[in-house]
Amino acid sequence: MTDNIDFKKYWNKKKIETPAPKEIIKKANEYKRKARFKLIAANLALLATCIFISFVWFYYQPEFLTTKLGIVLCIIAMLVYLAFHNTLAPLLLNQSLELDTKAQLKQLILLKEKQRFQQTTLLNGYFILLSLGLGLYMYEYIIRMTLPWAIFSYGIVLFWIAINAFYFRPKIIKKQQTKLNQLIAQLKDLNEQLTS
Repeated sequence: MTDNIDFKKYWNKKKIETPAPKEIIKKANEYKRKARFKLIAANLALLATCIFISFVWFYYQPEFLTTKLGIVLCIIAMLVYLAFHNTLAPLLLNQSLELDTKAQLKQLILLKEKQRFQQTTLLNGYFILLSLGLGLYMYEYIIRMTLPWAIFSYGIVLFWIAINAFYFRPKIIKKQQTKLNQLIAQLKDLNEQLTS
């Protein structure tokens, strides 16, 4: 066994290759295309939910003020979330292979900043308003149940909210950030190579 190790050769093997500029820009556009699809899906799902909740109100005519207040809070939570979430649209619609690396980098950094606000402050507010709204909405129906069924019903809803807020949300955020950080790092690296 030889002790002579060619560190230069080893280092060159370990060095991460920077993909071609077109490949990086293609990846950035692909990321934005997927984000745009998710934005459209979120709009459709939440607007359909708002319409369904409104239909429940007008069709079933709830008696308690708490039920109506709960419906209003749920709708406000979804509309406020969508209003802020849709501010990403201008960044996601600009998808061109002609866009240079500097412009792509600037857009992705801006997208990251907006996503950070939405993934923390906005989603926290959304879950708080939604929980409060659901709690108030359910009250009219819960008081007609026996105590064990009332506890079970509230428990199921709280569990569903908690699993979304504390399990699925961090996983989705981590996945999004990893992909976006990787793209930003590649674009920064490429930008430095082009300007040096």
